Amino acid sequence: MPSKPIPGSTGEILTSLPSAYAPHGATGLLHLPRFLAKCRYVKEHGTLPASYAKNYKRGMDRFLCLHLGIDPAAVEKIALESADATEVERRLRELLPQDVRAHQWNRNYVQKGMTPAGQEFLKEALTAMGCADRIGEIRSVVDLIEFDEGRIE
Repeated sequence: MPSKPIPGSTGEILTSLPSAYAPHGATGLLHLPRFLAKCRYVKEHGTLPASYAKNYKRGMDRFLCLHLGIDPAAVEKIALESADATEVERRLRELLPQDVRAHQWNRNYVQKGMTPAGQEFLKEALTAMGCADRIGEIRSVVDLIEFDEGRIE
């Protein structure tokens, strides 16, 4: 039977976050729903658990915003200041470029970690999680997120 992450090996897990593979309804961008959900979590709780805070507005959040040519803090500001999801979406339309190049972002996003350096990172992460037997099966950073949050068995 394939291994599962050692409970707590990566810190607290937020199972309420959407899948890393879930596209944003209006733009088709992968990861945007996760980033917005993390912003909502901060709005509701004041901060993210340490396991998520270390990459909040950095990591994939920042890579997405670099692709879009926007500041991650601007997305956070929209989420924190907006009264509801409708206002968030309206303000995002104003912030985002007209052409978000979703196809380009989505392809790059799902391939993060597939370089030799990325594969070494995945190997180290999976070993620390007690899942060295999953090396080669978990092939990208996005898969690692899904695995850690229990969406890949």
